[in-house]
Amino acid sequence: MICMTRTLLLMAFLAGSLLPLAAQEAMPVDAKVGTSATSIPVAHALEISSGDLLDVAVFDTPELSTKIRVDERGEITLPLTGVIPVSGLTAEQAGVAIESRLRGANILKQPHVSVTVDQYSTQGITVLGEIRNPGVYPLLGAHGLLDIVSAAGGLTPNAGKAITVTHRSEPDKPVIIELNSRPGSSAAFNVDLRPGDTVMVSHSGIVYVVGDVGRAGGFVIENNDRLTVLQAIALAQGPNKTASLNNTKIIRKTGDQRELLPIPIKKIMANKAPDPMLNDGDILFVPSSAAKNAMVSMENLLPSVASAAIFRVP
Repeated sequence: MICMTRTLLLMAFLAGSLLPLAAQEAMPVDAKVGTSATSIPVAHALEISSGDLLDVAVFDTPELSTKIRVDERGEITLPLTGVIPVSGLTAEQAGVAIESRLRGANILKQPHVSVTVDQYSTQGITVLGEIRNPGVYPLLGAHGLLDIVSAAGGLTPNAGKAITVTHRSEPDKPVIIELNSRPGSSAAFNVDLRPGDTVMVSHSGIVYVVGDVGRAGGFVIENNDRLTVLQAIALAQGPNKTASLNNTKIIRKTGDQRELLPIPIKKIMANKAPDPMLNDGDILFVPSSAAKNAMVSMENLLPSVASAAIFRVP
């Protein structure tokens, strides 16, 4: 009876051990870690560089402990030990280097040194472009691109669909992240951010449609998108019944000057004239037929452009 019980217990133990192992071997690699490696922000070890302020603490030897700033050569000069290069080292590695110098100079037999970086001068993330609060933001711990964008106040209404991340160690290999609003698209924001990176939010073009149209305003277009005159009028919910289509004009800035380009809307709609492309900053003006003059002065038109609402093209 005892032997049978031991046999049953042994079989149960083997079943409990082998089944999870078999299940684990059948799992894909990503499933073992819970998610893919590229979707988790990585915390990079911060390296000491010129301008950083270090707090050097030597255990049980306060006369050797000090706060010192790394000079332009990436070195520090400590009492009795002399010059120690620390640029490119982590705080832990710098502590080991100081311990080695103390032993080598026969100052302490068994030194214990801890180094803490009180101020990082060049380990932040530079955020530029169409961001509400551009500047340099510290990267302490593991943070994704969404964290940095949020810390900088978010995107401006003129932000484009692309964000470029350039690593300081690889300036010729920028990483471009395309923005979209599809469910689950936030995974693309978990790009590997490193100290010293530059995040550039792209600028999108804006075309203004003002005058006698259903919804006047500015319409955001991306660099790779194409927006024609008819498409712009369609986005503005079309012309009103009182609009003077034959007097429609594009106000385009060329250098320091602005030029007026007449647009034959009726011929374009009848497929008798090409539908011209609009450029960033163009103002498409559709006057009213009830106006005494088909074209108003620039002084009267620009305030309506400045106060126009901005709409993003779907």
